[in-house]
Amino acid sequence: MAIKVTSRSLEILIAISHGAEEKLGPQIESQLRKAIRTGTLHPGAPIPSTRDLATQLGVSRPIVVDAYAQLAAEGYLTLRQGARPRVSASAPTAAARAPIPARAEPRVRFDFLPAVPDLASFPRAAWLAATRDALATMRDAELGLSDPHGCAVLREALAEYLGRARGVVCDAEQIVITSGFAQGRALAARALVARGAKRLAVEDPGYSEWQTIVAAGLKLAPVTLDESGMRIDALERASADAVLVTPAHQFPTGVVMSGERRTALVGWLRARETVAIEDDYDAEFRYDRAPVGALQSLEPERVIYCGTASKMLAPVLRIGWLVVPYHLLRAVQAEQLLADYGVSRIEQHALARMFASGEMDRHLRRMRSRYRARRDALLDALAAELPEAEVQGIAAGLHATVVLSGDDDERAILEEARRRGIALEILGQHRLVPRAGSATLLLGYARMPEATMRVAVRELRDAIRSARSTAASRIG
Repeated sequence: MAIKVTSRSLEILIAISHGAEEKLGPQIESQLRKAIRTGTLHPGAPIPSTRDLATQLGVSRPIVVDAYAQLAAEGYLTLRQGARPRVSASAPTAAARAPIPARAEPRVRFDFLPAVPDLASFPRAAWLAATRDALATMRDAELGLSDPHGCAVLREALAEYLGRARGVVCDAEQIVITSGFAQGRALAARALVARGAKRLAVEDPGYSEWQTIVAAGLKLAPVTLDESGMRIDALERASADAVLVTPAHQFPTGVVMSGERRTALVGWLRARETVAIEDDYDAEFRYDRAPVGALQSLEPERVIYCGTASKMLAPVLRIGWLVVPYHLLRAVQAEQLLADYGVSRIEQHALARMFASGEMDRHLRRMRSRYRARRDALLDALAAELPEAEVQGIAAGLHATVVLSGDDDERAILEEARRRGIALEILGQHRLVPRAGSATLLLGYARMPEATMRVAVRELRDAIRSARSTAASRIG
């Protein structure tokens, strides 16, 4: 979207000395010339009008007029009657700077990337109304840097919503507002390290971006999964000091942790006198089963609960939250103060109004219906085009796990899909420990309209066949 440019007074960094031997005009010329040659002023950049610059510098306008005229004669400026002066598009420079090469991104025709919501469905009107209401009602003091750990109005709204919708047991003061899950898990990790933790058990396969955890000083202890979730026997052998899990809808397999496994995990936490970091990243989107409550509800003092607005609304908001046990709360808050001074208060107030007004619940109901229709369209297309594939993890979330038969090469399929403009992920991208197994694709459906699904899956089928054909020709 183009930004409308209006007539305005511009400022520019020029300092002149009225008592210097060099006259004022040449001082202006030399400073502008240097700024253009060094790239401080870019080609095409607007500069102040002669009247504005004369006022800023406290000199007569003819001095600036003459300086601009000289620079225009040298090719540094472009001057047109009635238009703002600008740096010439062909202004001479001392040395051409090598441009940063643009990364060649393949054109995406069909977007199957998982864990991304439908950005086109962001409730713009409701968000705009909530923001207007926030700005109209926020006190002047709330525009400062108060509440570094989260505005009270949002923490109270979240305490009500999380208790009602996810079974989370907490007081509003236990909630820490973050800039998303990445910051949330980093704060939790650093707080655990400060308490002496050295190893964090994680699901494998699981997340593929562990930089913040490792940077906090924790070593990763990968733990395998089965159809009931993280294996507690493997967790016991991992010699971990804490654990990170996605029990409501494991990423990326889509497995729901069973009740028996949850009970066993809570037993492990009690026996070790430690905590779990629970990522409840997309639990709002369920289709074929009753909602599964948060693990935190079983043992509130041993679970750090993590949530985010990224899947509910859009990642661009950069708002997440931690529900922290009281014995860790001060440590997490201290780590946050070392990281930053909190998330934008205006967005926090707007999000609080989305919850309090019921608009968030209405939006989530609309999106559940939309995502379910898209999931069903994906299942129909897979049944028609890839009937041999086994589809898993479809009862909730925003992606399906598609297990292929035979000896397909995941990486070869991924590369062929990319070549055809199909964006997807494979299970191998999320493994900490490489393991043999059937090729498994992760197909997100949140951003794929139903009308496009069949065509997209057919193209994916052709990519799989092409990868198989290439592999067969190499063997032969």
